[in-house]
This record gives sequence, structure tokens and C-alpha cells, in this order.
Amino acid sequence: MDARPADGSRESAHLMLITPERVFYAGLLGRPRRRSSGAFHVYVAIKGGLRLAPEGERESHGELLVAPPYLAHAVASEYRTVICVTLEPETVRVGVIEELAKRLSGPDQAFFVDRIRAAYAWLPDRGFGDDITSAAFDGMFFGEALPARALDSRVRHAIAQITSFSGEPVTAASCAATAGLSQSRFLHLFKEETGISFRSFRAWKRARHLLHYANQDLNLAHLAQDIGYPDSSHFSHSIRRFYGLKPRAIFSGSRDLAIYRSGVTGLVAR
Repeated sequence: MDARPADGSRESAHLMLITPERVFYAGLLGRPRRRSSGAFHVYVAIKGGLRLAPEGERESHGELLVAPPYLAHAVASEYRTVICVTLEPETVRVGVIEELAKRLSGPDQAFFVDRIRAAYAWLPDRGFGDDITSAAFDGMFFGEALPARALDSRVRHAIAQITSFSGEPVTAASCAATAGLSQSRFLHLFKEETGISFRSFRAWKRARHLLHYANQDLNLAHLAQDIGYPDSSHFSHSIRRFYGLKPRAIFSGSRDLAIYRSGVTGLVAR
């Protein structure tokens, strides 16, 4: 694990903890357009309240709001900084996210708000070691480990290839060949196991990988190429779709963000 802020500077009140399956973020919300992330989002107000406007649904208000994966939504805060905890849906047992969303939005909501805020207050003083597994992460923010999903080994291997970000971009054809399946059979198996198409899954993981570099001074065109985007236009369009912000706006708002990483490989820097 990278036990220091990514830029080697002092710790900041704005911080992000990234693991392969979870992210904790406390920082500027900015003024995003509608976003459609591939992760399950738990938004918590640091001060004041939040507004969440899901596409085609009624706007909701509160100190804690949730958004399921791939649901287009807009979020606004009365305070410039917000907390966001995200889970990768393919990493938890089917039905767990829906049950967690009910608990977070139910009678115990105040408990979860207090717990997540307390974890945020405690994180800057924590000794970041190699123990930030998904179970440890869940325990910090939700009070218990969420049950993991048992994926087919061929799909697990494909996911590992997609998220390694090393070498040539991973294709469905290459994953199917490695799995010993036809491409059509592999694509069916992948969606059956993860609940999302191979192409959409890969697109989200590319966009998620950007978070590792958000506080660095990088050539964005080079970064886009390293992550696997065919060109800068695709890069900008994809990031805006998932985050509601242009890549440059993300980097501009993350200059004082301390980033901690656990269990991450395949990082690039230019």
C-alpha cells in the first residue's frame, strides 16, 4: 500500500482512500452535471444537507443519500465539501447493495451518518497499513463486512486483466480466448456474473482508475492513452458521463487532495 499522500505532501482535510473495491472521498463536490457512475454511492453531508435528483425520479433531501450503480443523478450540497463512500457492485453478493441502501435510508440513518463522519475525522490520524481490505473498509464505515460475491473464476480473471492497466488494452476477444470460450459465450457469462456488460464494465473501470492521479500534475492526453482511451475526445466524454465533470475540472479541484492507496497495481505516471 502507498502509505503517503500521492504527492508526498502533508496530510489534508481533503482526502481519498482507494482500494480495488472501495473508495472513501472527502473533498470538494464542485458543480457537476448529471453523473452516471458504475459504483454504489453513499453521500454524507459534512455540514448542512444534500439534495439528490435521480433521473426520472423525485428529488430527495437529507444528511445521507444513496445512488445505485449506473443511475444518472445530480447531487448538490449546502456545504462545499462532501463525503462519498463507494462500493463496486460486482464485489458484493447479489441483493446486498439493495439491502444496505434500505438500512442507510431507514430508521438507523443517524447511526450511519455519525459513524461515517467519525471515520472521516479519524482517518487523517490513522496509520495506513496493508490492512485496508474490503472487510476492514466496510467495518470502518458500515460497522460490518459486507458478504462478497462468488464469481466464476474465468470472470474473476477477466476482471483482474481489465483492472491491471498494464500492457495493451483488454478486449472481450482476448478474455474469451483466455477463458477457452467463444466471445459470445464469454460476454453472456460476464454479464450473468457481474450484472453489467463487458463493455460498460471496462468503461467504468477506466474512469475509476483516473482517481489515482487526480491530485497530480500530469499531461491529460498521455494519461488518457495510458488508461486505455483511444483518444482525448473519448476520454473527456467518458469522464463527464461518469463524474459529471470535465477531466480538467476534476484535477483542478483536487490539488490539495491527499490520496491513499491499498492493494493497487498498474499505476502510471508521466
